[in-house]
Amino acid sequence: MAALAGADGLVLQGVEAGGHRGSFDDSAPGELGLLTLLRLIAAECDLPLIAAGGIFDSAGVSGVLAAGAAAAQLGTAFMLCPEAGTHPAHRAAIESSAPTALTRAFTGRTARGIVNRFMREHDADAPSAYPEIHHLTSPLRRAARAAGDADRFNLWAGEAHARARAVPAGRLVAELAQGSARGGSGSALA
Repeated sequence: MAALAGADGLVLQGVEAGGHRGSFDDSAPGELGLLTLLRLIAAECDLPLIAAGGIFDSAGVSGVLAAGAAAAQLGTAFMLCPEAGTHPAHRAAIESSAPTALTRAFTGRTARGIVNRFMREHDADAPSAYPEIHHLTSPLRRAARAAGDADRFNLWAGEAHARARAVPAGRLVAELAQGSARGGSGSALA
């Protein structure tokens, strides 16, 4: 569908990725891991593929490039960088080994985050109703952030969030590019 609509490339988001699902159909958020998704789509599509989900280091970048991606897109890997505007309570959660899960509890749209009390208490009853749930919970989440209460606001993060490092973003990009180039696959970061 994207190719027929004139897309120049496709971002493929594996289930392990943090944050909201990149799907346009929230009833089918996707349950495939990134490498499986990448290989399946590469076999069916000639568009450049950008791989996202669970990539934290140069080995991950090299892996997705070797599997057919034209570029790698990283998110959670940058959330501990000093330049990131990540809330201190969110930073602490990212540094932990706490599990993640998919939920609609915070916004009404499926997203992956670090499991907290709000998610445990409201996930089972959360409808697919974005942006209505987002607007409903916004004041609660804003107050929780102001209070530093990580149990009451969304802690978006990928499954391997504990691999994130508190290094300057420029240094992280240089390490990712240098390491993936040594891997022989070239370097392509998005």
